[in-house]
Amino acid sequence: MILSGNGTRMMELIVKIENLEKLSFGPVPSRRLGRSLGINNIPAKICSYACVYCQLGKTLHNQIERTSFYRVDNLVASAKMRIEAAKEKNETIDYLAFVPDGEPTLDINLGDEIEALHKFGIKIAVISNASLIWREDVRKDLCKADWVSLKVDAATEHVWHKVDRANKSLKLDNIQKGMIDFKSEFQGFYATETMLVEGVNDSKEELEKIAAFLQKIEPTKSYISIPTRPPAEEWVKAPGEEVLTMAYQIFTDHGIDTELIIGYEGDDFAFTGNAKLDILSITSVHPMRKEAVEAFLERADNNWDIVTDLIDEEKLLELEYDNHLYYVRKLSRKR
Repeated sequence: MILSGNGTRMMELIVKIENLEKLSFGPVPSRRLGRSLGINNIPAKICSYACVYCQLGKTLHNQIERTSFYRVDNLVASAKMRIEAAKEKNETIDYLAFVPDGEPTLDINLGDEIEALHKFGIKIAVISNASLIWREDVRKDLCKADWVSLKVDAATEHVWHKVDRANKSLKLDNIQKGMIDFKSEFQGFYATETMLVEGVNDSKEELEKIAAFLQKIEPTKSYISIPTRPPAEEWVKAPGEEVLTMAYQIFTDHGIDTELIIGYEGDDFAFTGNAKLDILSITSVHPMRKEAVEAFLERADNNWDIVTDLIDEEKLLELEYDNHLYYVRKLSRKR
């Protein structure tokens, strides 16, 4: 195909818009943040962990080196586009949340991005697996956010490796020390999250050790969660109510402000006018239950043909988990 000068510029504009679509998503309902607009600052699926329960599937590239992935101005432009679209539809945004396709602190531009996004007057949240919190530059970047959540899935080395499958260069002792140091440096809302997997990290002994560590960092709030979406490994199961009750009691007995997040977020997903792109951007980091997709399409005045087309185009996958159908964007295997 031969394009004129105007045609070439139009193609460049389309490519730019498509790239911007990938750098943010939502707003979506969040169990911790109300309604958050997601910031996707890491390509799929680059991470320092390969958690057995990860809702995004298996890690494609495991690294601990901080890298520049996207231009700061492009990421800010993507957020601005979605903020303006949300305002036009009277959509509420409580947080701009870094919840990308991988570990957000691997992005060496994270601090600059947080500073740039503050101009929108919306609080900034970062949900991290804590793997790089031992680094002073990472803690400095995270201190620029308003709300930070760090993962604490285990307190003993062998259990940590079993559930989070960390990069071999990482040491749990260093991470724990970094989390303690962060407590004295960070002035915002300091949350932790412990994802429980049946038969892996849900024993009374391990829960006691996790709680004892959390007691040292005194988080603002500690969340206990379970897998509620299709995990990376099919064998992963959520523990039962008795275990959850035990975990909650152990945490609270250690003086930790604890909350269970084991429910479904709901169907209140935002749309910006292009339902097909919206579904792809949301499901790339936030798998949607069938009921949520149906409610979304109804609000966007579209029908189920969009989902059928995306599945036929091999851009969207239909998965069954815990007697519910979920839809998730198919990840590219290219680097």
